[in-house]
Amino acid sequence: MKKLPETLKTTLSIGFLLGTFSAQAAETFTTPSQGNEVGFTTIFNGENYDGWYIKLKDGDEALGRKVFAIHDGMIHVFDDSWPAEIDLNEGTDGTIGMMYTQKSYSKYHLKFDYKWGTKKANYFKKWQYDAGVYYHISNDKVFPTGVEFQIHYKPAKDRNRTGDLIRPGGQDYDWYYNPANSQYLHPDDGGVLFTNQESYKGQKWLHNATVTRNFNGLNDQWNSCEIIVMGGEYAIHKLNGEVVNMAFNLNPGEGIIGFQSETAEIFYRNIRIKEFDESVPAEVFLSPK
Repeated sequence: MKKLPETLKTTLSIGFLLGTFSAQAAETFTTPSQGNEVGFTTIFNGENYDGWYIKLKDGDEALGRKVFAIHDGMIHVFDDSWPAEIDLNEGTDGTIGMMYTQKSYSKYHLKFDYKWGTKKANYFKKWQYDAGVYYHISNDKVFPTGVEFQIHYKPAKDRNRTGDLIRPGGQDYDWYYNPANSQYLHPDDGGVLFTNQESYKGQKWLHNATVTRNFNGLNDQWNSCEIIVMGGEYAIHKLNGEVVNMAFNLNPGEGIIGFQSETAEIFYRNIRIKEFDESVPAEVFLSPK
C-alpha cells in the first residue's frame, strides 16, 4: 500500500461524517447556501466565454457554442433551440464535447451547481442523464485525459451516480473502497486499496461514490457540487454538502478543468474557485461544519 501524505491522515470517522440521508417523499433537497465564500472567484461570468474554450468530438467550433449556450447567466447544454431528441441513439456523438478553462489549476476548491433538463441526446439509452466535470486534464481531446467527477442519474433505478470517479488511460490515482458494497470508503475506516479486484462490482475504470439519497433528479431542482483538490495529494468529491468520494496520490497533479456535454440537457451555474498556495489538510474539508 502506498503511504498516504501527512495531510491526509485523520482519525475522523467517515461513517459519522457522511451519515445516511433517508429518502423523502417529495424527492426535493435544498442545496447548501453560498455562505463562507471568502476567497472564491467566479470563473464563468455568465455573459460570454472569456477564460474558456470549447471542443466538440467532431471539431465544429461554431456548433460548440450552440451546444454550450449561455442563457440567464448559466451554461445551458441543449437549450430551447434544440429539439427534444438530438441524434438519439444514432451513434453519431457529434454534440459530445467539453468547455475548458484556459487556465491550469493545481490546489483549489471548485464549486458549481447543476440540474437536469428534459432533452435526450446521443447514446442516451446506454448512459441516461450523463455528464461530468473533468479536472487535472493533461490532454484536452474529447474525451480528455484527466479525472472525472461523474454527473449521472439512472431514473429506472432512481439511482444517482454523481460523484463517481472515472479514471481514463494516462491518469493515475489511488482509490479505497468497501469490498462489501464496492463503494468509496476512507482508508482510515477500513477502505481497501483498489487494485482491479475481481470482486469489485463495477467497471474497473469507474469508481463508485457512496450511495446517497441527498440529491435532486428530474425535479427541476439544483444540486450543489464541490471538487477539492490538493495537487497530487488528494481529491474530495462533495454532493449537496456530503462527502461521497475521494482519491489519493493523483498523477498528473494539475491541469485545466472541463465541463461536459453528453447525453442529456443540463444546466451549469455559479462556477467559482478558491486557489491555495499551500496544501490544506484533508480533514479541514472532511469535518462536518
